[in-house]
Amino acid sequence: MVAVASCCLMTVNAAAAEPFPAKPIRLVVPFGAGGITDNIARLVGQEWSGALGQTVLIENRPGAGGLLAAQAAAKAAPDGYTVFMGTVGTQIVNPLIYPAGKLPYSPDSQFTPLGMVSKSPFMLAVATGVPARDLKEFLAYARSHPDRLDYGSAGSASAPHMSMELLKLLSGTKINHVPYKSGAEAVNAAIGGHVAAVIDAVPVVMPQVKAGKLRALAIANGTRSTAAPTVPTSQEAGLPSFETSSWNALYVPAGTPSDVVEKLSSTLRTTLARPGLRGRLAAQGSEALAGTQQEYAAMMAAEKKKWAAVVDAAKIKAE
Repeated sequence: MVAVASCCLMTVNAAAAEPFPAKPIRLVVPFGAGGITDNIARLVGQEWSGALGQTVLIENRPGAGGLLAAQAAAKAAPDGYTVFMGTVGTQIVNPLIYPAGKLPYSPDSQFTPLGMVSKSPFMLAVATGVPARDLKEFLAYARSHPDRLDYGSAGSASAPHMSMELLKLLSGTKINHVPYKSGAEAVNAAIGGHVAAVIDAVPVVMPQVKAGKLRALAIANGTRSTAAPTVPTSQEAGLPSFETSSWNALYVPAGTPSDVVEKLSSTLRTTLARPGLRGRLAAQGSEALAGTQQEYAAMMAAEKKKWAAVVDAAKIKAE
């Protein structure tokens, strides 16, 4: 009997001492396969797998502006084997547009951040029939035609919608919003002349610019994009405060052991520092962000302040 008990105790101790990670890790992505966020998750996941010594499995859970994925990840066991790829929508915008108590998860209390992953600066482009060659000309044209121009976005409260409302707030222009089901649909609407302008991540817009179907006006960033080096920045165009991007960060459910959080965070930073991965991200218009927890906190504070002002000015609410 003693021998059996000793054997069981040894088994329990061995399991408790088993180094993390001992099995594949699930990375929950709030968008479908093939999109920018999914592509970034797969690039990072592949490299991260090598650093962790375990496979990182991508689980796509699209729908409701990322709400479904965030809710599922928040309720997962806090053991480090479920990681969530949060975005500006899931972590910042959703809490701002939902009435108090109506959002079924809390970005602040139900998640522990591992760190930033990347950002994909947005590109503003116009239909070829719009008489504007740069951002200044477009804003002047919009001011002289208040409420007569339309822009397309990937949907209400989407990052492109928020970004264009930020531009309107900063520039004092009045441009009407036309929501579509996806960024691709919004781009096609601009190509067809159904809307005057569209804003989205560089990989979404740039192919149509290269094809001559849209005219790029500016990159909403302080530095030019390596994927679109000839397109000037908003800073160069005289509107330095117009910086907006599709960013993402990784999180685990709150309550995950601190040593597991540190293991995941440190290997993530190491992974994002690799030149090969940084180059692959840059090729698609994204910039790796391997920052510290302090830098993450500062960025989140700035994002909350910026987008709260936009939500208030544009009166954006969850639909």
